[in-house]
Amino acid sequence: MYSLGELAETLDVILSGDPQCRVSGLATLATAGPDQLSFLANDKYLRQLHGTRAAAVILRPAQAAQCPVACLQAEDPYLAFARATALFAPAARPAAGIHPTAVVSAQAQVDESAAIGPQAVVEAGSCIAAGVVIGAHVSIGENCSIGAGCQLHAHAVLYRGVRLGRQCIIHSHAVLGADGFGYAPTTEGWVKIHQLGGVWLGDRVEVGAGTTIDRGALDDTVIEDGAIIDNLVQIAHNCHIGKNTAIAGCTGLAGSTTIGANCTLAGGVGVVGHVEICDNVHITGMTMVTKSISQAGSYSSGTPMSTTREWRRNAVRFAQLDRIQQRLSALEKSTKN
Repeated sequence: MYSLGELAETLDVILSGDPQCRVSGLATLATAGPDQLSFLANDKYLRQLHGTRAAAVILRPAQAAQCPVACLQAEDPYLAFARATALFAPAARPAAGIHPTAVVSAQAQVDESAAIGPQAVVEAGSCIAAGVVIGAHVSIGENCSIGAGCQLHAHAVLYRGVRLGRQCIIHSHAVLGADGFGYAPTTEGWVKIHQLGGVWLGDRVEVGAGTTIDRGALDDTVIEDGAIIDNLVQIAHNCHIGKNTAIAGCTGLAGSTTIGANCTLAGGVGVVGHVEICDNVHITGMTMVTKSISQAGSYSSGTPMSTTREWRRNAVRFAQLDRIQQRLSALEKSTKN
């Protein structure tokens, strides 16, 4: 538990209320009890503030007068909330050492402070740095490098030659380093192009559950420092993702896509291969990116939801656009004459 005074000092925010009041966890405005901390970062939930039972609420200074309980005033309440979650997250860490059921090659290097869980496999030539936590049934292929403080959750898979920087998090069933989808066509079928590159992740990269990052054909597939990748994302061979870029679930990147720094790709985005997206680009959900983007900004494609009746009408009109354009052009020519 933390006192509100301790939280105010740790989060570098201004407290209005009893500094000795103690809280045991975090909860939403609607569900928080008298020993819990909540937050208000979206005005959509302002109406819930008036009835909250929380011990205290993180909010903007301009909202403090409306708060019926103690408050922690922050210029960016969402950021303060994010930092508070680290204080209340379960901190249990397995003891250092190798579980007796794990299979670790004699040719692997494992720091004595690392923890390797049940049934995990570490193959020859791989290097496991200080403070690494490898969960149950994780498979690490030959010649991989796992930087200090990384955590690999149960059933994550690293093929040969994958390199992780420091403090990366790889969630369950993520697969890093599988072959890219490369084949040469012949009249008799497909000839496999063997993928000779690897996968390289910088520091503090997080990869969600079930995400796949394919190895490069010749050069490496690269994910730079601070990038965050959601669940069920497909990153094909030789993609290059810039620093602090965020990619949401069910997005698919075709081969040799380059994405700059500080970009966001919302859920379900598709990107064709061999395109380049510059820094500070924001792509909304379900957008299909078919060409390179050279100017920062927000981009969208597709049509938003409407009633089925409206959608059917618009679908018919869409099919009529070419004919309408031809008639419009003819009309413009006739008026000029």
